[in-house]
Amino acid sequence: MFNIAVKKGHENVSLLGIGAYRPERIVSNAEVCEVLDSSDEWIYERSGIRNRRWISGDETAKSMAVAAAERAIRNSGIDKEQIGALILATGSWKTKIPHGAPQVAHELGINGIAAFDLASGCGGFGYGLGVATDMIRSGSAQYVLVIGVETMSVVMEPTDRNTAFIFGDGAGAVVVGPSETNGISPTVWGSDGENATAISQNYDIPAYMDRAQALQGEGPDGEQVGRMVVSMEGPRVFRWAAITLPKALGSILAESGVAIEDIEVFVPHQANARINDLMKKNLGLGDDVPVANDIENTGNTSAASIPLAMEEMLVSGKAKGGQLALLLGFGAGLSYAGQVVTLPPVPVETSF
Repeated sequence: MFNIAVKKGHENVSLLGIGAYRPERIVSNAEVCEVLDSSDEWIYERSGIRNRRWISGDETAKSMAVAAAERAIRNSGIDKEQIGALILATGSWKTKIPHGAPQVAHELGINGIAAFDLASGCGGFGYGLGVATDMIRSGSAQYVLVIGVETMSVVMEPTDRNTAFIFGDGAGAVVVGPSETNGISPTVWGSDGENATAISQNYDIPAYMDRAQALQGEGPDGEQVGRMVVSMEGPRVFRWAAITLPKALGSILAESGVAIEDIEVFVPHQANARINDLMKKNLGLGDDVPVANDIENTGNTSAASIPLAMEEMLVSGKAKGGQLALLLGFGAGLSYAGQVVTLPPVPVETSF
């Protein structure tokens, strides 16, 4: 018999630092409506969105991820050489091969560490945080960098009334590592493949390639290949959320051992401000408990929305470092993931 070695990890894990990047370009509802058959009032009433950020110039998913990660590392106070793994949560990275995380690690000057992409839609950051926490507890890494980054403006149809006004671009990152007291609860996560097509893309990759090949050689007046874009069945997603999310929130509290009265901040995925207010009410959170509302001027940034929202609350003073926060991400998959966390310190370097 051989005795295979087992690494000893750290039982107590916390968010040590947070960083974010918001694109320079601010896109108002009025600008969106230049090509979308809608109005500023209609968009705000149904989503709570007034503005969103879209990449422009030389901004890319990679440049945003690197900028957010650099800020998170500096705000954490640790040396970047101590980071043993990088998890990149994204659904809009422009290539499947090569995946993005190793490129981001290289740009950060930590080439060679474990680095991988994680695709779980709008719940991606929660999934990444869960994996990072378990890696540290198991001894697979001492410090893990978790980044959520999206360029949703690239993968949407600007005339689609179901999606065009919702999405924005951005990146948020956290450094996760050992701490004296535990600051991250067990992750509660799940999925529903039966309703997977409620949020989908118009082509799968082979079908898109076949279409491109079939139309190859068409003249300027011929039929165009078109874009591979995200589509969503809003009512179907809403019905799923109405049934699934209350149960998920209850399970997160149960697994964390924290009473609802102890929650000081609520940071749900920034999908819709009205849904978030409804979740707060159904949870029975007090009127004095702040709810993240980064969606108003950032839009829905999918896997980046929770770290972006946390950063905004800390920078604006709506939340304080060390407070107890309830997190829940949900969306494409369909999937969800959430935790109770102790918020990281207020960032010195911010995206504002």
